[in-house]
Amino acid sequence: MKLSTLTLSAVAAFAAFGTNPVLAEYPERPVTVIVPWGAGGGTDTIIRIFAVGFEEALGQPINVVNRTGGSGVVGHSAITHSRADGYTLGACTSEITYFDTIGLAPITPESFDLVSRLAEIPAGVTVSADSPYNSVQEVVDAAKKGGLSASGSGLGGPWHMAIAGMMKSAGGDVNTVQFIPSQGGAPALQDLVADGISIFSGSPIEARALASAGEVKMLAIMADERSPAFPDLPTLKESGVDWSMSNWFSLCAPAGLPEDIKVKIETAAKKAHASTAVQEALAQRGITPVFDGSENFTTFAKGFASEAKSLLTDLGLAK
Repeated sequence: MKLSTLTLSAVAAFAAFGTNPVLAEYPERPVTVIVPWGAGGGTDTIIRIFAVGFEEALGQPINVVNRTGGSGVVGHSAITHSRADGYTLGACTSEITYFDTIGLAPITPESFDLVSRLAEIPAGVTVSADSPYNSVQEVVDAAKKGGLSASGSGLGGPWHMAIAGMMKSAGGDVNTVQFIPSQGGAPALQDLVADGISIFSGSPIEARALASAGEVKMLAIMADERSPAFPDLPTLKESGVDWSMSNWFSLCAPAGLPEDIKVKIETAAKKAHASTAVQEALAQRGITPVFDGSENFTTFAKGFASEAKSLLTDLGLAK
């Protein structure tokens, strides 16, 4: 059999480059990170701090883009619908574990390739300065009798689950403390100071300024161990309630990343996260740095989703 001159030329040209086509090395252009929450908020702040080190470690510019709306659904959906090529990543937050449970969107941890958690912000127990309660146990005992209220986030949000989980772990009912939805920590704290609510279950970071001014009392932090930012603030476990709850912030990607690209992203993320600049910037804001990597994070997210589903079902919020 004779091959044409054109065919022989093509074979020779292909052989000159080996048996595999030449592919561009990732990353060859800027990478976008979608933040599902507004500019200046906690997620945005954490990602922009991290992005400085990530840009250097990855060797390409990082463009942080805020896609807000729908209680985080808009941005997280945008991440899931992006190409899984490593050029669009996301800042997934704990909401991905219960969007589907509460009927907001068919989004679950499996909708993403989870790279790593980057930081967490624990919930807390804060009361007004003139509150008669000076310990978590006093709050729990009073709550079991009824008549107390709390706020810090929307219904079914992390700070709602925080207070519900605390009461459940203390042997009470998850609905014993009436949860008043708010648009965030600031308005909830204003209600606390005005005696409109009994407990602020949001982050001690948000309550710190008012505590320093003597307008509120921080009684505990819902972390596994004391926070370096609040060394004198006991954990719930120290206060006799075996419960912890944190809102967490992560780096994620659309599901289906090629394994080699996923490894490069995780390696660069780990290097960036470990940098002194990132660690110090987070610590200065009272934010707890966390880096657990893809495998551990994936396991953690599944467990968190299961626990959230149980709590939200008890609260009557599961769909």
